[in-house]
Amino acid sequence: MGFADDPLIPSDAEGAGRGDGVRLLGAGDGRVPATDTVRGPRTGRPGAGAPVRLGLRANWPQFTLLVVVNVCVGGLVGLERTTVPLIGTRTFGLVDDLAVFSFIIAFGLTKALTNLAAGALTARFRRKQLLLAGWLLGVPVPFVLAWAPSWGWIVAANVLLGLNQGLAWSMTVNMKIDLVGPARRGLATGLNEAAGYTAVGVTALLTGYLATHYGLRPVPELIGVVFVVAGLALALVVRDTAAHVALELARHPEPLPGDEGTGLAATFARVSWRHRSLRGASQAGLVNNLNDGLTWGVFPLLFTDHGLGLAAVGLIKGLYPILWGLGQIPTGQLSDRIGRKPLIVTGMLVQAAGFVLALALLDTPLLAGVLSAVALGIGTAMVYPALIASVSDHAHPAWRANALGTYRFWRDIGYAAGALVAGVLADAFGLRTTVVAAAALTAASGLLAARWITERHAPRRPPGTAVRRPPSRRRDAPRPSAPARTPARPAGRAAAPAAPVRRRPR
Repeated sequence: MGFADDPLIPSDAEGAGRGDGVRLLGAGDGRVPATDTVRGPRTGRPGAGAPVRLGLRANWPQFTLLVVVNVCVGGLVGLERTTVPLIGTRTFGLVDDLAVFSFIIAFGLTKALTNLAAGALTARFRRKQLLLAGWLLGVPVPFVLAWAPSWGWIVAANVLLGLNQGLAWSMTVNMKIDLVGPARRGLATGLNEAAGYTAVGVTALLTGYLATHYGLRPVPELIGVVFVVAGLALALVVRDTAAHVALELARHPEPLPGDEGTGLAATFARVSWRHRSLRGASQAGLVNNLNDGLTWGVFPLLFTDHGLGLAAVGLIKGLYPILWGLGQIPTGQLSDRIGRKPLIVTGMLVQAAGFVLALALLDTPLLAGVLSAVALGIGTAMVYPALIASVSDHAHPAWRANALGTYRFWRDIGYAAGALVAGVLADAFGLRTTVVAAAALTAASGLLAARWITERHAPRRPPGTAVRRPPSRRRDAPRPSAPARTPARPAGRAAAPAAPVRRRPR
């Protein structure tokens, strides 16, 4: 990799972090141990200074802890899925659809910009520090949602929620990718997103039930206090992953090209338009979350207009992210086996079909909502982990955090775009036309992904690992080599006797 003898990891090396004290063991000069490990920073904590290894099995306690942290992250945003659009219309008397969806626009813009900043911030701060900052910013959210005196307070709470989600969710996904290494990225991102979005769905179901029995406020929102307290406490226990980043940099098979910038500006341009596959992933992520933002605002209004109550709307809004969440466990692992592109393209087309079902069966609104939620949930589960893994595949570890931040910027700007498009179209043409537009846009995005995205997910063998030989070759047999060119023997000279072959005893 070109590192100096026993160097400190540079601060721009994908967020190893200043002051982390992580040193490679002779990386770059042929002295990397056969186990390919680095030692963590000596901080006096139990386990500090122990060899660091990549892989899910080697890091399962820390990985599991991060999964639980992301359950709390997803649960906090799930508070809003069922009730907040109805709070706007019923509690505060909003009649303009764009005004109702303004909280989603505030959330989406803030989360997208925070995602972008989070990648750059990892070069100056540890991932754990950013995770803690995200939870501290999320502390006021459930209280403001429960007792906001005006709609403006709800919008302000969503700015804080966007900051919380952008920092906390970004750090959990980055830290899981750091822990498992390149071979299991699909599974790692699948488990991370599954934990978060299953919590979103379960919380949406629970808030719908509580709103039916106790009203829209404050009881449904106060379950968010549990998520904030638990998430903040667990974030204090999580260990930073700078040493794992250092190890992957040492083992990475491809050195960073000299003309390839690792800063935010260079990475933003590369992910947004210069790199064909990363461009394809970014546009697919944007449209995917545009769908989520659109259904977040439109579906509660559409189905209540057709006679469904809060419990039924809660079922529809909960089923979508639950399937989205749980489905990412098998689809994430499947993307490691068959590739990212088939799941991305097929998933976008399945989502488009979900919008068609919502309109085609609207005369039976509960059936329409459930089947649409199933299709949207399955389609999103196919797309979500494969997109994150695809971006990670094409990004060098030195600029991967910025690449993921840029991708997540474009993906989560979809929340704001979906709410804005939904508000404008719904006010001008009605909710049905809005759903039709979403179906067409999603199908077009899937076709663009098929054209632009390429595969690069097969992990290459890291140095120091054994190579499996075919069974036909004996273990002690010499490897074939190119025949050496021998000088011609002069005429009349006898050939020298062959040297005896020394055989290794069995």
